[in-house]
Amino acid sequence: MDDQAVIARVQAGDKDSFSMLVERYSHSVFRLAYRMTGNEQDAEEVVQESFLRSYRQLDTFEARASFGTWIYRIASNYALDLMRSRRRDTQWIARADEDVEDAMARIPAADPAVDRVAWSAELRDRIEAALTLLSEQERAAFVLRHYEGHSIEEIGQALGLNGNATKNSIFRAVQKLRRALAPLAGAGLGAR
Repeated sequence: MDDQAVIARVQAGDKDSFSMLVERYSHSVFRLAYRMTGNEQDAEEVVQESFLRSYRQLDTFEARASFGTWIYRIASNYALDLMRSRRRDTQWIARADEDVEDAMARIPAADPAVDRVAWSAELRDRIEAALTLLSEQERAAFVLRHYEGHSIEEIGQALGLNGNATKNSIFRAVQKLRRALAPLAGAGLGAR
């Protein structure tokens, strides 16, 4: 059953059908939220709140739009709001670092060489640090484009931007990341 049919069923009173949409999109919304917020706990909050908001506002959903784009917009906006509120509390950075390390520790590995493990950890830490240098909008646009593989149009719809503003946000993010990560280019990336 496609998204439009599921939405029609929910709007007709079959509230349990909404779980199909949750199953279909929860993993990708979590990936987006995790990459935007930097930690698992906030990402889970974004997922839960995004689906709750979409369920409550399903009657405002326009059938000509994609549910995936709509839920990404809700999730992106909530993640941005959450990140802004967390920015006031500088302790979220330390917690995000711990959460990333915990999440990375749970990923099974094929026992790579010790030097590669050390280099990967350093690279991951530097990338995470570089991502914090981006504005919320730049980070969201970059994550949607380069981690999630969305088109410029989809990103613009998700973030409420026109095409040029979307392209500019991605461009600025890439430029900032290049500058921040430039020292690594000669320190090991080319040697690996």
